[in-house]
Amino acid sequence: MKSMGRRGILTAATALGIGAGLSTYAAVSAADEDEASDKTSDISLRDRDLPFIGTEETFSTHELMVLNDRLFLEDTGLAELGPRRIGAMDKGGLNVQILSAHTPGVQNVKGKEGIDFAYRLNKLLVDGPMAKYPGRFQAFATLPLQNPEASADELERTVREDGFLGALTNGIIGKKFLDHPDFEPLLARAEALDVPIYIHPGLPPDEVFQIYYSNMRPEYQKENQDQVLSISAYGWHQEVVTQCVRMITSGVFDRHPKLQIIMGHMGEGLPFFYKRIVEKMSEVTEKSLDKPFEQYFHDNCWFTTSAFPQTELLDLLLKYISVDRVMFATDYPFADIKAQTDWFRGVDLPRESKEKIAFRNAEKLFGMKVPVK
Repeated sequence: MKSMGRRGILTAATALGIGAGLSTYAAVSAADEDEASDKTSDISLRDRDLPFIGTEETFSTHELMVLNDRLFLEDTGLAELGPRRIGAMDKGGLNVQILSAHTPGVQNVKGKEGIDFAYRLNKLLVDGPMAKYPGRFQAFATLPLQNPEASADELERTVREDGFLGALTNGIIGKKFLDHPDFEPLLARAEALDVPIYIHPGLPPDEVFQIYYSNMRPEYQKENQDQVLSISAYGWHQEVVTQCVRMITSGVFDRHPKLQIIMGHMGEGLPFFYKRIVEKMSEVTEKSLDKPFEQYFHDNCWFTTSAFPQTELLDLLLKYISVDRVMFATDYPFADIKAQTDWFRGVDLPRESKEKIAFRNAEKLFGMKVPVK
């Protein structure tokens, strides 16, 4: 696959011209929009003091970008863990970032090289931004996932020694999902430590890319159409949901009932498919699982808003998932922090529900507190 970074998939609505025959409709629509805008402004003003914890906030290093052929992302601020990042957080009112290494991290690096690389990345956070800006940064561990035993040990070390909040994985690991028996040591250790695993998307394997996404019109590839389709536009969101459903059906949460996983991007499309998935999978798992299929979404899964500041999608997520299991995230630096916090301040939800999503659920899950200014 050619190198391709994440691209934003949220686009501004296109302004459409309105003909004379629609003038009455346009006037009514404009009035409705004005009323909605006024209400949003009132809610934003009410909730201007809302604290935020960002649960999917990305970083990298020059060394990591070289490893993963991502040097074209240097100007994004991925590797900046100082004034530029803090300034963006302060501008948007984001109190805390939970940092995680940019996909695919080091999970494709084998042997001692991968183990040492993961250790260096984790220590870089502890000795760097977490020490320099106390309380403003927390972290998910980067793990050498080619070695599940070493990953379990590094997870435990980071949690016990450095106060990390869990781990983040990036899509499929080689040709295996987390439900593969090889990853039992890591899942068991995460459960024993009572820390979650954030399942972030990753690049599809070459075989998957060729079958599902490769464009048959090479003259268009200067626009990277197949690359974007395989990742941020569509592909990797579906892959995360697939991995989650596989973990349920393969009995991961029956073997590890206290294990918690997190999915970003407003559920990675799960809310749209929720009723269909539950209906169909319930029919074929009744005798093989300890609990009703849908119960695992409510007992073992958490969801974040990262990079999807769309109220209609949040409403759909909350239709099926308790507000007690939804957390705020921005997806910085691939999404603007202030745009995300401004959006959420204006969302029409009870103050108690907004506090849960903005920071209280994260405080509960991670055993942390928003620092007092």
